[in-house]
Amino acid sequence: MPERRLRSEMIKSADYVIVGSGSSGSIIARRLADSGASVLLLEAGGRDNRTLVRKPGMIGPMHAVPQLKKTVDWGHYTVEQKHALGRRIPQTHGKVMGGSSSINGMVFVRGNRKNFDDWAAEGNEGWAYDDVLPYFKRFETFEDGGNDYRGGDGPIKVIRARQLTPASECFIDALTTTAGVKRNEDYNAAEQEGVSIFQQSNSGGLRYSTSVGYLDDRPKNLTVLPQTQVARVVVENGRATGVEILTKHGRERIRAEREVIVSGGTFGSPHLLMLSGIGPAEHLRAFGIDVLADLPVGDNLHDHLFVPMSFAMPTAMRKSSPGYFARAFVKERFRTDSTWLARSVFEVVAFVRTSQATEIPDLQLHVLPWSYPGPNQDAPVMHRPDPRRALTIMSTLIYPKSRGTLRLASVDPTAAPLIDPNYLDEDADVNVLVEGMELIRETMAAQAICDGVQLEVEPGPAVASRADLAKEVLNRATTVYHPVGTCRMGADERAVVDSQLRVNGIEGLRVADASIMPSIVGGNTNASSMMIGERAAALILAG
Repeated sequence: MPERRLRSEMIKSADYVIVGSGSSGSIIARRLADSGASVLLLEAGGRDNRTLVRKPGMIGPMHAVPQLKKTVDWGHYTVEQKHALGRRIPQTHGKVMGGSSSINGMVFVRGNRKNFDDWAAEGNEGWAYDDVLPYFKRFETFEDGGNDYRGGDGPIKVIRARQLTPASECFIDALTTTAGVKRNEDYNAAEQEGVSIFQQSNSGGLRYSTSVGYLDDRPKNLTVLPQTQVARVVVENGRATGVEILTKHGRERIRAEREVIVSGGTFGSPHLLMLSGIGPAEHLRAFGIDVLADLPVGDNLHDHLFVPMSFAMPTAMRKSSPGYFARAFVKERFRTDSTWLARSVFEVVAFVRTSQATEIPDLQLHVLPWSYPGPNQDAPVMHRPDPRRALTIMSTLIYPKSRGTLRLASVDPTAAPLIDPNYLDEDADVNVLVEGMELIRETMAAQAICDGVQLEVEPGPAVASRADLAKEVLNRATTVYHPVGTCRMGADERAVVDSQLRVNGIEGLRVADASIMPSIVGGNTNASSMMIGERAAALILAG
């Protein structure tokens, strides 16, 4: 295979050089290769062809066991969050082929159609919902088949969660009867609002990451080099002509005959641009970096936050300690579609409106039949989950008003950047999360579910008043791992890329991943990142 070559035998040039094999990059690489172009895809992480990554149910131990997590994750943390008790919050994102699509919870949410119409209204021509819908459909095979909204023959298979626990079924009943939330059969179709069975990007006991969907059967003109750290984009006379990579012999150059596409994610893409001289001029000069383009790279960082609430319920019917995975693994690993190893842990989702909502839902509820780790009361850090069978519902802020930054910590390409989402800077963000927690408590007290609830495990009945809940948000809110916005797409001075995803002021260079989102979508971001990959490939091929 081409990726097994020694560095001395490595391909030195290609028509397109793509940095990052994640949710967008793998798609772009495959679509460009299918056009007949030579493509070189560079990935800092390792290969994904192992059970830890490809078995959907391994999401639990992958994130709960540090020794496993470090093999697929960059291991980044935020700086101390001044509005969240000074906590340094982990920022899990994939360092493996497939990127975060290889390590995420596999829940499949496109977002609300208004999100994309808002992008277009800001001057991003070609990014309205009706424009991007064909690209969502292009990569998808939905279990119900294709229709006006869903794809039927794409490389990413999408199913609904299977075999819901009785606790999750009761939660659906309670939410509809108590809060008047309607049942929605497909939140990725005509309308998002309502409570639904979660859709997942897995099928037949296999995680459908972009690596699985787009790279496993790749053509010979698409070469993948895993474990390859890119140090900078090479820019000559205002045009990107290639990249420099780190090797045991020092830095080596790879030439891009047509374009360089950066798909390193919301953290990796701005980091690489700034190392290459593209970013805020004053910041770059402080590190002795020559400024090639003075752009607001690293600004506009924002992310989804959730607050987990766990309720002891025997009908959740699953244990939650990492030890369970070890004991059950040998027995269940060879089965396909009938065990916990075959699917994501998430079962139910709801999109609802708080009192702050306007036209569309502003709150998402994630439901899973496990106890979720709460904060250690001696220090604002996470601890192991409660071992009792439990249902966890996460009050999730999907339209944060708070904005932060990503900045360099060093000129060393292997050094982690300074990640500061500035979580909970805006009081409105706290208020939405509190309303969500109150809604969860109201639902869990409903007749349809209360007989199965033994007690509230986290945060517990001692956290009683709205003021108490607001304080608990500061101690308990954490990321859903959906950072976006650091290479903002737009038509004004806040933009890093234009609507064609071309970096302003630099020819032959594009960014294509979640970092280009002007504003975050209303729901989990992986599906939209895949859409960006399909859309980017079409833009590049259109010339």
